Amino acid sequence: MKLNMGKADRIIRVIAAAVIVVLFFTKVITGTLGIVLLVLGGIFLLTSLVGTCPLYLPFGLCTIGKKK
Repeated sequence: MKLNMGKADRIIRVIAAAVIVVLFFTKVITGTLGIVLLVLGGIFLLTSLVGTCPLYLPFGLCTIGKKK
């Protein structure tokens, strides 16, 4: 797969996933919403580790930046 996520995008996703996990396990977010957000956090973490966001592909988005 072609990489389409820049460093800043990946860092933001990891931070968002960490915040969601902390809020879930401290019971700030619970129930169905908590589970949905936890799954979303897992997706954020997975896509940031892989470096590719499948939702970017159909739109042709790329946050890597231009090479010099």
